[in-house]
Amino acid sequence: MLKIHNFLVSVLISGLAMSPAVFAADIKTDAVMNALTSELDRSFTGLRNAEKVPLYYLSYEVTESRTYYLGSKMGATNSDSDYTNRQLDINLRVNTPELDDTHQVKGDYSWTSQTQPLNLPLTVEDNEDALKARIWEYTDKAYKKAQENFTKVSMNKAVTAAEDDPSPDFSASKPEVFYETTTLPEMDKKLWRGRLDKLSAKFAGYPFIYDSSVHLTAETETRYIVNSEGTRIKTGNNYITLSFSLASRTADGMDISRGEQYNGASYAELPSDEKVSADIDRSIAELRALKDAPIVEPYHGPAILKARAAAVYFHEIIGHRLEGHRQKIEDEGQTFAKKLNQKVTSDIITVYDDPNLKDFRGRSLRGYYRFDDEGVRAARASLIENGVLKGFLMSRSPIRNFPASNGHGRHSTGRPVVSRMANTMVEASKTVSYEELRKQLIGECKKQNKPFGLIFDDIAGGFTNTGRGGAQSFKVLPLLVYRVYTDGRPDEVVRGVDIVGTPIASLSKITAAADDPDIFNGTCGAESGWVPVSSVSPSLLLTEMEVEKSQKSQEKPPVLQPPLHDR
Repeated sequence: MLKIHNFLVSVLISGLAMSPAVFAADIKTDAVMNALTSELDRSFTGLRNAEKVPLYYLSYEVTESRTYYLGSKMGATNSDSDYTNRQLDINLRVNTPELDDTHQVKGDYSWTSQTQPLNLPLTVEDNEDALKARIWEYTDKAYKKAQENFTKVSMNKAVTAAEDDPSPDFSASKPEVFYETTTLPEMDKKLWRGRLDKLSAKFAGYPFIYDSSVHLTAETETRYIVNSEGTRIKTGNNYITLSFSLASRTADGMDISRGEQYNGASYAELPSDEKVSADIDRSIAELRALKDAPIVEPYHGPAILKARAAAVYFHEIIGHRLEGHRQKIEDEGQTFAKKLNQKVTSDIITVYDDPNLKDFRGRSLRGYYRFDDEGVRAARASLIENGVLKGFLMSRSPIRNFPASNGHGRHSTGRPVVSRMANTMVEASKTVSYEELRKQLIGECKKQNKPFGLIFDDIAGGFTNTGRGGAQSFKVLPLLVYRVYTDGRPDEVVRGVDIVGTPIASLSKITAAADDPDIFNGTCGAESGWVPVSSVSPSLLLTEMEVEKSQKSQEKPPVLQPPLHDR
């Protein structure tokens, strides 16, 4: 049975405040929460002093996903599925918060602090006995692995140099009690099959489109978190995504693509068929232009990142480097670890990350959540204020000057929790219209005697190296780029370029921003797995940006025309 602890409880069910007594009554009917709390109490009591190295913290998290999926190609449904999945994650720590089994083992690049296998499936039926049996089984394995890990940690500490940051391995957090049930109406598949088939049929009329599809995914994710401090949480999110993609290949073997993705927390947030159809027409025209576009040679000069592209850019070049745990891991580059209160970018730029933001100007943000995966209430993390570095994204792994979590401990099931981005917001204190920003680009090109500048309209994503073993650089992968000439010639679509650079140098080149903020909604991967994220930014002007040739295949386009066009 759930034990109500002596602290203020705030619980919401369907938006209504509930008393602790009502909460406790409701919890009795929840088989998953009952199994978790019962087994946590039993395991923590029984294992706390079972070995020489004591168990000091135990947490269970269950992630339950209910997913509907439909896909259509060339006017016909080609994918149709729905499934439910439950996974358990265990955070079990031995010894003390100052030094526990998760501590880094210096010099061992294969080291992982995980105390569990990657996959801990649970029954999807609400059978309390079956749930408790699996939880017991997995806990036993995790406990033994934690004891083994701590032996390695102790030996490593004895034979290696002291760390630069001697912060503890774990921080305390106040217990939280919260209960909500998130539901999503079952997908009307007959309706959506017709809509998706109609939209995907539009691609059939274009022989230069070699692959295309339209997809709809609707997922309800419910998370249960209980721990030995007294936290008891059930919370959930809906993630609905409508998307289309189209692809082709140039004569010289370069794969090119266009597409669009629409995100929401309900079906009502998705755009009309007319809006999607218009976006498909635009994407087809862009793909046609890319197929015949010239390749840009390596370039260094002024550029504009349009709003959504700028949001991706900030996410890639700085987001991972401001994750708190990376500031103390000895194998990490620690790019910004000792730049606190120093200027790192333009005075006009402020950056913060706030998981509490459910939407931006009426559009849902995928990075929204109430509590992180360590049971800590989500909080705004101030990162950069007027160009000056002010803070980091923090999980319950403390670092110098930041002893507590700000609710950014995240992961996907089967992966260890670390600090991660959620809703990364880039704001500019001084803005101009986009038309004026474009004029400033041309002016900067003339100032540098460059015949053209570049405008990055769309970016697929990118990757960055944060470890000391490699260059502290990033690569961002543009999808749609325009060359803007200083002599008044029309803008020209170009292809075959990747943005490259180092974060410290690149951030210093931002000089101006437009008044047109836009959203990037996506999914971000790191050592802790894939998590839903959002980023918001205005269009940005950089005085210097470096691009290099992108990778391409050596495959020719198809020998025959698609069958619908074989005349």
